[in-house]
Amino acid sequence: MMEIVGLGNSQGSLYPGVDELERRARALVAAAPGVLRLRAVGESRAGRPLWLVSAGHGERQILTVAGAHANEPVGGASALRLARLLAHRPASLEALGCTWHFLLCLDPDGARLAHGWQPEEPVPSLKECHRHFYRPEFACQPESLPVPGSAREQLPESAALVRLLDELRPAVQFTLHGIEVGGAFTLQTRKVPGAARAFRKTAALLRIPLDHRPYDAPDWEPDPPGVLRLPDGNTGNERDPSGYVAESTWLYPWRYGTLTVVVEAPAWAAPAVSDPRPTPDPRGEVGRAAELMLGRTGEITALVGDTLADEVPEDLLPLHTAARELLAVASSIAVTWEGERDGSRGHFATLGVAARRIPLRAAAMLRRALAGTAPGTACALTELVHEWCRELEKTYEPRWIPVSAQTGLHVRTMLDVAHRVCG
Repeated sequence: MMEIVGLGNSQGSLYPGVDELERRARALVAAAPGVLRLRAVGESRAGRPLWLVSAGHGERQILTVAGAHANEPVGGASALRLARLLAHRPASLEALGCTWHFLLCLDPDGARLAHGWQPEEPVPSLKECHRHFYRPEFACQPESLPVPGSAREQLPESAALVRLLDELRPAVQFTLHGIEVGGAFTLQTRKVPGAARAFRKTAALLRIPLDHRPYDAPDWEPDPPGVLRLPDGNTGNERDPSGYVAESTWLYPWRYGTLTVVVEAPAWAAPAVSDPRPTPDPRGEVGRAAELMLGRTGEITALVGDTLADEVPEDLLPLHTAARELLAVASSIAVTWEGERDGSRGHFATLGVAARRIPLRAAAMLRRALAGTAPGTACALTELVHEWCRELEKTYEPRWIPVSAQTGLHVRTMLDVAHRVCG
């Protein structure tokens, strides 16, 4: 694998917003017109273009998808970083025999509503991060495809990605994600010899703890630490009511033999999620996590009362809808946790972080949504956000991961897997 050097952030935001992603992509293409190309491959619900940067001219195709979740801006920074590297080293594309495509932001509408927070390194604020927080309701997350037989229509962003997957039939699809607090991990739709070991080595090199047994995709097969794989090419029954289900753009290109690799990079690392020792009281850990989550979501519900959606300004309505969904599914999430009887201390630390993350996200979004129409309630929610951030920091002692390391995890993992699959 090529050595990664000279990959520091160019001038601009550490987490580039939608407009900056386009501006920086155009500058890259203008500087390397023989290697890079830029085109729109669709539009968002609000008519914003979905920009694709393509590097090289090889027969095999690789696709990187960034910005699928509005609260995870690191993916766009990582995509630009690797595109910049490939523009300077076109021989590496020729060695792979591939064309590498970068979808810079799959959800530009959501990204605009979430954008505002920029980390002030070296000590960013978790409270400031949540002051700008937005993550869309599940039906508006474009990597999610409608379940067959449901009344939900495919989002235009989802349709654009599906068309692109049909067009490219890529050997590998990378999808770049980030989490507020936790550890690094990767999901892979099939085993790639040596890739898990290389991922762990990369995380260690960048001083990013691994999530020993991630909470995401609970029906996938764990290969601890930090790796989950699709069991036998079929998820069977995905149990998480808060997010990912089997119908998704992750699994859509399976029909073409595509390997999909999800890479999660934490903004703040919680060392406790890496603890491999068996927990002495799994039933008690589940009960305490569920009690904490349901207690806090209940506190929010009591505070906001019967606030109606039509009282919220139209531009902030997605915040209200997403928060209400989190409150509504909390009890279902707690039910899924009841099956957690075995596992490491790290896994139950991850569960503890999730129990805090769900109500914290809901409170942060409702605070924004109600600031203009119910300022007293918004003020009380602000106090909850600050209190819960302090408690999370005290409980898990999260450590900020520099953006260069966050993007480094994405970039190094993509290059390693690409070389193993196409090299």
